[in-house]
Amino acid sequence: MTFSYVARQPILNSKRQTFGYELLYRDGPKNTFPEIEPEKATSRLLSDNFFDSNSSLLESKLAFVNFPQQSIINLVPGLFPKEQIVIEILEESEPNDQLFDAVKYLYNQGYRFALDDFQPSLRWKRFLPFVWIIKFDIRLIPVEKAQIFIDSMRGYDIHFLAEKVETYEEFEQAKQAGFELYQGYFFSRPEMLQKKAIEPTFLTIVQLLKEVSKRSINYTYVESLITQDLSLSYKLLKFVNSSALISNEIKSFRQALAYLGEDRLRRFISLVAIASTNNNKPSSLYGLSLQRARFAELLVVHGQNQVDHSKAFLTGMFSVLDSLLDRPLPELLNDIPLDPDIKLALNKREGPLGTMINLIEAYEQADWTTVQQISDCCGVAQPFIGECYEQSMQWSNQVKRSNKSSG
Repeated sequence: MTFSYVARQPILNSKRQTFGYELLYRDGPKNTFPEIEPEKATSRLLSDNFFDSNSSLLESKLAFVNFPQQSIINLVPGLFPKEQIVIEILEESEPNDQLFDAVKYLYNQGYRFALDDFQPSLRWKRFLPFVWIIKFDIRLIPVEKAQIFIDSMRGYDIHFLAEKVETYEEFEQAKQAGFELYQGYFFSRPEMLQKKAIEPTFLTIVQLLKEVSKRSINYTYVESLITQDLSLSYKLLKFVNSSALISNEIKSFRQALAYLGEDRLRRFISLVAIASTNNNKPSSLYGLSLQRARFAELLVVHGQNQVDHSKAFLTGMFSVLDSLLDRPLPELLNDIPLDPDIKLALNKREGPLGTMINLIEAYEQADWTTVQQISDCCGVAQPFIGECYEQSMQWSNQVKRSNKSSG
């Protein structure tokens, strides 16, 4: 059986909005791209339909894809829709005549190019008129050095992307240097600009999350929590009445809860939990928390470990809580009444739930070797991991769309 391996990493603009995703698509755990003729590659590369306008993988954003030199020379990128793809030329590519001719041909066909992990060299000068984006790994080329090159390129219509941006300070420094796009973990780690208190509404949300994670929900208690908060009350009625669940308008909270049931109630609570945190955070981070929640839940369903799926859901969702509230995770977990197994997983990455989070993070980073090792240990069959990842993205997108329609 042949498996597909794919992950994505957001690329943000200066306003910390998602500009596109780098798709880390490989032929398998060895992390290699298939070097085959374009005719044979067509069904292999497009069969999963990652570049469809409705694909949950891209969310209508641009796809940045690494192509080895021979793939470009073979015009493999021409198999993909030019409106959705940015062709990344890898740093180890040789700027020879064959590559130049292929780049020029694809450029004239309407395709856009990025130079990945670029290191300035006169050998690449003739390629620059056909390049849309240049990516600097600021771990290899310091921002100060990259700025010298950026300043020298004012005559070209080239945009610059900073890779491996890991702190807020690096993000600000890159902006000042002239970078317009950013890739790295700065958006998903605490910026620590100031300590933020947990708002009362959020504490209510946590109590709701804990209640809906139980096997038997106390709807009277849930109703009492919701009615304490005007915003929650309003959102609940909007959420239920905007859905296709009912034919008559719902006017009472008890009636709304009865119609929702446990699964939809959990979806609603997860939605408002994310919406009640820091509004200045990139939307991709909110989506990531929802996606991880569903991903973890699906993985434990397919795994051999006897892990409660509700605990897995909360573990995945809360794994980015520190980034949403700009406070260290252990400090936050002391303030909220979570199950000890969840706290162990989030604080120390231990226990079955901790293993699940490690698997999710390895998959997001396209660390296929680690993915294979962990999946073998926790009993999750390889074919299900990619399937669970895709389903989790579809679910998180559905929740976000519900939020827009009910907001």
